[in-house]
Amino acid sequence: MSAEADARLVSEAQAGSRAAFDMLVLKYQRRIERLLSRSVYDPADVADLCQETFLAAYKALPGFRGDSAFYTWIYRIAINAAQRHRAQRARQRPHEALADADGTFGSDATPSDDASPEALLASRQLAAGLNAAVEALADDQRRALLLREVEGLSYDEIAEVLDCPAGTVRSRIFRAREAVAARVRPLLGGLGRGRW
Repeated sequence: MSAEADARLVSEAQAGSRAAFDMLVLKYQRRIERLLSRSVYDPADVADLCQETFLAAYKALPGFRGDSAFYTWIYRIAINAAQRHRAQRARQRPHEALADADGTFGSDATPSDDASPEALLASRQLAAGLNAAVEALADDQRRALLLREVEGLSYDEIAEVLDCPAGTVRSRIFRAREAVAARVRPLLGGLGRGRW
């Protein structure tokens, strides 16, 4: 579905078509869930925040002017919902706010049947190191990096989502990549001499 098709669905939804909005939900629900799961680790919270995101989008839809793509707009709503959730959770249970991390990279990888125990261990250690490195990033760097590397958004799209200039996005991603590479390089042994 193209941006033009999205614009048509948005226009129909703004005119009152619930089916058009449902089509947008179907198209973007998994992407929003994936985005939310990068900063909110409880699957039940992710589901709730996804529903909250689409409900907020539905309520705000009459004011959507189309200055940005629909998915950029809804990503921004989702990021704001995740930030509010994390802040609220940190206030309610500060001792659990950081102890809840779930893997973001490599956690769903399945080893090949012929992988040696050493290769499996190295793979798990690398995935854990990568996850820890990403989690250690500042929030703005982590969000920019995940939107680029996991969601595949362009720098301009990320700038719209994060509401900052594209140059700032480039800088955040560069610093994030450098920080992650510095933490992961020791796990790679002799393989980690190049840039990430």
